Amino acid sequence: MVSTLLPAAAGFALGLQSLESERRIEALPVEGTLPPWLSGTLLRNGPARFEVGRDNYRHWFDGLAMLHRFTFAAGGVSYANRFLRSKRFAAAERAGHIVGGEFGTVAQLTFADRLRAPFGNGLTDNANVNIVPFRDGYLALTETPGPVAFDGETLETRGTAKYDDALSAPLMTAHTHHDPARRATFNVVIEMGRKSRYSVVRIPDGTLRRTVIASIAVDEPAYLHAFSTTARYVIIAEYPLVVRPLDLLFGRKPFIENYRWKPDRATRFHVVDKDTGASAGVYETAAFFAFHHINAYDDGAAVVIDICAYDDHAIISDFTLDRLRAGAGVSRPSVRRYRLIPGRSAAEVETISEVSLELPRVAPLREAGPYRFAYGFAGAAERPEFSDRIVKVDLASGSVSSWSQTRSYPGEPVFVARPGGTDEDDGVLLSVVLDAAAGSSYVVVLDARTLEECARAAVPHHIPFGFHGIFR
Repeated sequence: MVSTLLPAAAGFALGLQSLESERRIEALPVEGTLPPWLSGTLLRNGPARFEVGRDNYRHWFDGLAMLHRFTFAAGGVSYANRFLRSKRFAAAERAGHIVGGEFGTVAQLTFADRLRAPFGNGLTDNANVNIVPFRDGYLALTETPGPVAFDGETLETRGTAKYDDALSAPLMTAHTHHDPARRATFNVVIEMGRKSRYSVVRIPDGTLRRTVIASIAVDEPAYLHAFSTTARYVIIAEYPLVVRPLDLLFGRKPFIENYRWKPDRATRFHVVDKDTGASAGVYETAAFFAFHHINAYDDGAAVVIDICAYDDHAIISDFTLDRLRAGAGVSRPSVRRYRLIPGRSAAEVETISEVSLELPRVAPLREAGPYRFAYGFAGAAERPEFSDRIVKVDLASGSVSSWSQTRSYPGEPVFVARPGGTDEDDGVLLSVVLDAAAGSSYVVVLDARTLEECARAAVPHHIPFGFHGIFR
C-alpha cells in the first residue's frame, strides 16, 4: 500500500525532537492480531536528547542515546525506555551543557583540554548506534571503542566496557559481524597516527579481547561506518572521504568536518581472509559513498557485495538537524551490486534498484550467503523525508514492494523468522513508526512476504528516529 503525497515535512520533524520521559508500560494497546509464534524482545537504540541546557547538538547522529524495549509475549506487547547512562551522558547532566565533541558537534574546550583529549574533543561513549548481545546482557555501540553494557530487561546501564587488549585506536566501525562457525565477532579498527592502518580484528565469543588478523597501511584513513563479511572473507569498502590524522588531533571542527571528499580517488574494496589474514585482492571502482552494506557472499566465481550507495558524501551534511527539521530534503542512495572477480583489479558494478533503501536488513539465516530479499526504509524521490515507507527489494528481479501509512514515518525493519519456516521471507518485520498525526509512535508487525500489516502497538509518546536494533 502506498500513501498519497503530502505537503513537505508534514510532521516529520517530530521524530527529531527530544524525548525526556522514561517509562515502563506492562501492556500496550494492540490493534490487529499478533502472530501466535512471535515471542521475544525488540531492542532499539538511537538519539533521544538533542539539547543539554542551552547547548544544541548540530547533527542527527549526535543526540544522547536512549534504549527502547518492546517485548512480545502471549499475544501482548510491553514497553520500556531509558537513557543510556554513559560517561558522556553523566558528564553532560552534571555540567548542564555539552561537554565533548560528537560526530557533528564540537564542544568549546581550551587548548590544554584538547591536548588532554585528542581526536576532536575526546572519545565519546555516547553509544547511540547499534546493539549486540554480550554475555548475559547487551552492548550499545558507536564508532569509538567504548561499548556500554546494559541489561536487556530493565535497560539499566552497567557501565562502559573496556577491551582486553593493548590496541589504542580511536575508531571502530559500529557494525560488527558475528561468525557462529568461528565463535567470534569481526570488526575493523581504524588506527590513526604517523602510520595509520585499518586493522581487521577477531573477538572470541564472550570476551572483549581483540586480536588483529590483518593490517592495511593507509596515509589518509577513510570514514568507515560498516563493512561486509562472507563465510570466508572480510571486505572493507574504502571510500574517498578521507582525513589527515593531525587534523583530528589539532583541528577545531566537529569530527566529521575534518574529512575531505576526494572524488578523483577510486573507492577500493579490500578483501581479507578471515583465518589467515592474507589479502585476497584489492579492487577499485568509481568513487561512491555509503553508510551501510546490505549483505555479501561468495558465489564461487566472485565475491558479491550489495550496498546502499550514494554518488558522494552529501548525505552527511543532509543529516544536520536544522536541514532535516526544515524539510530541506536528503540525498538518495540506490541499491548497487559489486562483483569482485579474482584476477581482476576493477570491480564490476550493477544498479539493481533506484529505490532509496537505507538501514537495510536481510533474513539472518541468509547473512554471508546467497539471498534474494533486502528490507529497509525509503523515501519517495519527490518528497523531502527520508523515511516514509518500508520497502522490500527482490534482488533477483529488481522489483520493489512497499508499506506506508499517511503521515507515518518508519524506522529500520527487523526481520524475525517464523519458527520452522524454510522460505527466506517466511517471517515478520518489526519497525518503530512515528505517527505524526497522533503525535506518538507505534511498533508495527508486517508479514515479510506481502508487507501486509498484522498488528501494531502504540506508545503514548513519540519516539525519536533511531538507528539500529536487535530481536532476541
